[in-house]
Amino acid sequence: MNLLLTYLAVIFVCGLIAWAVRLPPLIGFLVAGFALHAAGVAHVEALDLFADIGVTLMLFAIGLRLDLKALTDKAMWLTATSHVLIMTIIGAGFITGLGALGAFGPTTFTIAVDVALVLSFSSTIVVIKILQDRGDEQALYGNICIGVLIMQDILAVAFMSILRGQPPHLAALLLIPIVPLLALLTRRWYKIGHGELGALFGIVMALLPGYALFELVGLSGSLGALIMGVVLSRSPGAEQLSHSLFTLKELLLVGFFVNIGFLGLPTWENLLDATLLLLLLPIQAIAYWAILWLLGLRNRTSVLTALLLANYSEFALIIAALGVEDGWLDQRWLLSLVLAVSMSFVISAILNPQSVSRATHLAKRLPTRPPHKIHPEDRPIELGDAHALVLGVGRLGLACLTELTEVYGAKVLGIEHDPARVRHLQERGYNVVEGDATDIDFWERVKDSHQIDMIMLAMPSQHANVDTVKEIRASNINTEECVISSVAMYLEDVEDLEALGLNVVVHLQDGAGESLAERTFIENRQRQLRAGQKGA
Repeated sequence: MNLLLTYLAVIFVCGLIAWAVRLPPLIGFLVAGFALHAAGVAHVEALDLFADIGVTLMLFAIGLRLDLKALTDKAMWLTATSHVLIMTIIGAGFITGLGALGAFGPTTFTIAVDVALVLSFSSTIVVIKILQDRGDEQALYGNICIGVLIMQDILAVAFMSILRGQPPHLAALLLIPIVPLLALLTRRWYKIGHGELGALFGIVMALLPGYALFELVGLSGSLGALIMGVVLSRSPGAEQLSHSLFTLKELLLVGFFVNIGFLGLPTWENLLDATLLLLLLPIQAIAYWAILWLLGLRNRTSVLTALLLANYSEFALIIAALGVEDGWLDQRWLLSLVLAVSMSFVISAILNPQSVSRATHLAKRLPTRPPHKIHPEDRPIELGDAHALVLGVGRLGLACLTELTEVYGAKVLGIEHDPARVRHLQERGYNVVEGDATDIDFWERVKDSHQIDMIMLAMPSQHANVDTVKEIRASNINTEECVISSVAMYLEDVEDLEALGLNVVVHLQDGAGESLAERTFIENRQRQLRAGQKGA
């Protein structure tokens, strides 16, 4: 019990200090791991278990929100593969050259290639955590980051299999019918509700048919958890399940960052090696930007993606530990990589909270291209003659759009994030375009925003409405000359939105009593008339 209390106290205090000086808490957790190790505190074996479960649940949650169609975009798979190839070549030359000058300890060209390869990967954990903190998982650059990370994880798993000389078992072929069968059997899982049973179902799916089954056939358990998330992603309760697992996942991930400190205590030699390896990070960022720009993405999208992916992957530590165990990698390399990966986490965590403004500023200084040569998902959004926007064209948003158009004669444009619904509404003749109003990139892409004098937020999520208001405030929209309104489900939501300065906030139950009485009275009067006609 005393050991547990020591861990909790050190981790909490380090995380609190990091938060107090306006640094991400994960930096404090990294420091806590090194501090506990340096103080001679015993390593708790359960920490490894917590770390593994945390990573597994994180990848499961990614799968729940993953759009598989997006992975077919060349901006994702071509970026991932070409970046790995470029950075492996550059990194191998860099390490070999410095190794000849006495850095890094015993280093062959083969070792240089292997290390450069694993350093070309970006950290899934750090990147996803930053995206979640920003609420940008659905943004275009967020989708690209996630797609690139998934491709890199697949490459990393393949590389580990080659190093171990353990290719997947033939039994892995059984997953081809098993995964679709699981999708069929669990298609109505959401009916069990969103309470503790629903959350427990998610954990079971991530760990049993996900992690355990894939490990059993020689594949990565983490990849299995991701796939199980994808299996459930089309269900109506997927987003709610992701929210239910959020707190547990975050707490367990603390174990991952603390555990890094117990991989070894670095020396001054390791610090020098790690500092030299960090010189590859700017090259890594430039390579990401160049590839994405050549693929047609806007500068801002390319820079945001590059800044977020400019870090080293936790896979480097896993593979380095494997190399030391198998005898082809020196212990010095392991400790140097521990320090380099940890320092890249810290740099990424410090720089990325301000990366949105940095990307916007930097993008203006980089080469541009004509709009028709820009990637379709990244092109400017034309408002046409619209002077009113309805954000979220569900049942309520559609009613709002129809009322404004048909009753008041307003020129209205609907914004909806679901591409299938956008196509359906466009086929019915509605003026609707695809876009995510919670994404600052959307507002950056909006052209001639000065003509907009009404914005209505009709999204069901309070979180989405609040985020959208903040993005509108940060955009080129002149809020002084624009009426902004929103719906709210709860009374406290009304107060929150009014505090943000909205001109009109309507509670969903406002007028519900009057509407119920009116419709009931009319229905009753019609029944009486029908009865009278029958009697006559």
